[in-house]
Amino acid sequence: MAAKRALVLFAHGARAAGWAAPFERLRDLVAAREPEVDVSLAFLELMEPRLPARAAELVAQGVTELTVVPVFLGQGGHVLRDLPLIVDRLRTDHPGLTVRVVDAAGESPQVLQAIGDYCVGALAGGDAA
Repeated sequence: MAAKRALVLFAHGARAAGWAAPFERLRDLVAAREPEVDVSLAFLELMEPRLPARAAELVAQGVTELTVVPVFLGQGGHVLRDLPLIVDRLRTDHPGLTVRVVDAAGESPQVLQAIGDYCVGALAGGDAA
């Protein structure tokens, strides 16, 4: 039997509900490209679901492989300190779940190139506000 996989986009969270809109659009874009994978959002704080709760839901749905993508621009304290503690707890609470965490999205050369393209486009009167 093939492993049931899930992908969680892990973001900080904010008090303003509208803050999550770009992350929701990103989730939808990824889900459209990976229809066989459960793609969802989870947050460190201030918004729901938090990562431990989302992981528990996924395990209850039979997920055995979880990939966490920190949707942060850099590898700051939340990614370097807070996230590893959460993931250690997930591994303890769900021993049948394989958890893989990748670098913060902003550490990817492709992501930086896309942001750079956006910045250069702003000079030409592009989508910048």
